[in-house]
Amino acid sequence: MINKKILAGERISVAEGMELMATGDLLQLGSLASAVRRRLHPEPIVTYVIDRNINYTDICISACKFCAFFKAPEDESGTVLSHQELTQKIKETKELGGTQILLQGGLHPDKPLEFYEEMLTYMKGMDIHIHGFSPPEIWHFANISGLSVKEVIERLRRAGLDSIPGGGAEILSNRVRTEIAPRKCTADQWIMVMEEAHKQGLRTTATMMFGHVETMEERFEHLRRLRDLQDKTHGFTAFIPWPFQPDNTALAHIPKTSAFNYLKMLAISRIFLDNFDNIQASWVTQGGQVAQLSLYFGANDFGSTMIEENVVAAAGVSFRLNEGEIRRLVEGAGYTPRQRYMDYSLV
Repeated sequence: MINKKILAGERISVAEGMELMATGDLLQLGSLASAVRRRLHPEPIVTYVIDRNINYTDICISACKFCAFFKAPEDESGTVLSHQELTQKIKETKELGGTQILLQGGLHPDKPLEFYEEMLTYMKGMDIHIHGFSPPEIWHFANISGLSVKEVIERLRRAGLDSIPGGGAEILSNRVRTEIAPRKCTADQWIMVMEEAHKQGLRTTATMMFGHVETMEERFEHLRRLRDLQDKTHGFTAFIPWPFQPDNTALAHIPKTSAFNYLKMLAISRIFLDNFDNIQASWVTQGGQVAQLSLYFGANDFGSTMIEENVVAAAGVSFRLNEGEIRRLVEGAGYTPRQRYMDYSLV
């Protein structure tokens, strides 16, 4: 019955999604997710973006249990990138055909909103798309400036912000967030930042970091909240589910999510998020071969070349792929690779 609904293009409920996750075998879920993907993307094209992940600071007051990257404010080894360092990183990105910078950092206790505005304006002078500042950062900027989220986003847009990444979502359940990231914005606040960004015309992505302290019900609470907001605003361009990487974190005792369970979660995300056009494979956490398999489990996008990536690498995972390797993997899976921009228009 559920299978028929999915193949007919009908929406499934949380209860149906839970049932499918519990009883559906891997290949059945892959087949259903592939059918949804083909309906949305009949052409055999897999997209990717050339960009660089710039972490402007590793100094952070959040101290999330799942993060191996942050430095406490009193740690003298913490850094903030200079304009000179930004220039070098952006030049290298553009020389490799890069079209955007993914700009994210820790929740620095001392930097005023003007610091971020100046950084944006400086970077924008180098003519590159800035996909920057996840909702926890924007919420933090509102707290330190005493401004509303609406005003903060307006000011960041004027300074040069082009779109917002979906980081810091983790699991959109306040029970989970209280346990693993109590100083970060709540689930409601994350949704509120994204809704305001969409109202102001900024496109954003959405993520889910799963496989730590959450229950299956909480994963579906996360997916439902994203689907509800997308119904309202249509502002999300893509969804990226990726498994928690425990090494070097305070949650190192949690076993890693297997490729089997990653592919199941990917497939169910494609089936459940019927109003999201694009689902991204996570080669950064899974490696090239599992990412290649992802294309048969609902993913239609290979994500970024990630010329630089620091956060997942700090958790001991160091898969690297350049543009040529991404193109080879996509072609090897029987698809045509195409470079894209953030809004999924083709280069």
